[in-house]
Amino acid sequence: MENVDGIYYEDLKVDESATTPGRTITETDIVNFAGVSGDFNRIHTDEEYAASMHFGQRIAHGMLGLSVSSGLVTRNPGAQQHMLIAWLGITWEFKRPILIGDTIKVTQTVKEKRPTRKPDSGLIIFDIKVTNQRGKVCQAGEWKVMYMRRVEKDAESGE
Repeated sequence: MENVDGIYYEDLKVDESATTPGRTITETDIVNFAGVSGDFNRIHTDEEYAASMHFGQRIAHGMLGLSVSSGLVTRNPGAQQHMLIAWLGITWEFKRPILIGDTIKVTQTVKEKRPTRKPDSGLIIFDIKVTNQRGKVCQAGEWKVMYMRRVEKDAESGE
């Protein structure tokens, strides 16, 4: 496998963080997500019902927040050059609702890294925090991602 320009496993350092630009969650986001997911729970889609419930208004689907957060990290500088192989898993907590009109950001911090048995890949565990415009954590967890490692070519064989 030939190395190409990009951000590899070796380039990421434990405790290194990046915060995304913000994105405002709209009613259209909620309606579209309900259509795609099939989740038409009234807490998301019925203003009158939601007004009588705990939060007093409609809230975004929890999975909408997770989905938007995965997209937001691609807006960080250099994110398109990350040499990802695969997402391997997540742990996730929904700490407070994301409301229509909330602007969320994602802070992604390298929590842990370790090589795999294969010399061309390594595991990165990111600590993820999704915050609203007031700096309150709405969602948080860990993303486990496999990255490409730089593979040195054998000088004699060229491989």
